Amino acid sequence: QVQLVESGGGLVQPGGSLRLSCAASGSIFSINAMGWSRQAPGKQRESVATITRGGSTNYADSVKGRFTISRDNDKNTVYLQMNSLAPDDTAVYYCNADVVNNFPSFVAVAWGQGTQVTVSS
Repeated sequence: QVQLVESGGGLVQPGGSLRLSCAASGSIFSINAMGWSRQAPGKQRESVATITRGGSTNYADSVKGRFTISRDNDKNTVYLQMNSLAPDDTAVYYCNADVVNNFPSFVAVAWGQGTQVTVSS
């Protein structure tokens, strides 16, 4: 049983910054890729950023240059530093992780329950 818990969301003014955290706990042998996605009202969920265990990153074009994803493998935690926030960034942000189980051996995607980010003046 794996649990992902996001934190750090809230209300911020345009141009402001937030740092989201997501900690994984439970029956975890290791974690491969981790990432963040978001879903705004009336829109489909979209991938925001991903990071491999080795640190390779990918970003959606809409956040490139403004957001930075990072991770702490020892803490099983992924972060999303969000700068220069705009109203279009308003959404529920979800973290995900490709969790490797030791016994029995398998890999499964785990999702957090989400944290609200609201960018408004």
